[in-house]
Amino acid sequence: MKLATRQGWTAYAIALAVIVLDQLSKYWILYVYDLPGRLSEQVVGPFHLTMVWNQGVSFGLLRADADLGRWLLVVFSVVVAIVLVFWARKADRNLLAAALGLVMGGAIGNAIDRARFGAVVDFIDVSRLYFPWVFNIADSGITIGVVLLLLDGLRRETKGVGA
Repeated sequence: MKLATRQGWTAYAIALAVIVLDQLSKYWILYVYDLPGRLSEQVVGPFHLTMVWNQGVSFGLLRADADLGRWLLVVFSVVVAIVLVFWARKADRNLLAAALGLVMGGAIGNAIDRARFGAVVDFIDVSRLYFPWVFNIADSGITIGVVLLLLDGLRRETKGVGA
């Protein structure tokens, strides 16, 4: 019995890469660059680093100020990641594997923050481009992964129509 398809292992590798990049970037922001002490700084053009402790889900939606809400979000993120681990195990398409890996990694990256700090570390700020939210690498992984899941589903439906 195979543990996972080749694409499944690809999904796991992508998830691990997202987790590592997300946590390293947050370590750098918090402890090396000391963004909490600076609050916000322009990097180049419309790109700023702005410190935000996000107690909600992606992009600050559904705030969870109380400890119960925080831990419910941690549990929810872990459950989502576990479901995706089993789905990825049987993945048979590269786009699906990439999508699942990005969402898994993002969910786990933000769950780590919630468990450690009680909130997610957000710092990527492009609000001068009329994108009002401050986000992080894990949020990006989740967002891009969901878009790829939708594209994969549409691609499969389109192939099935003409078959």
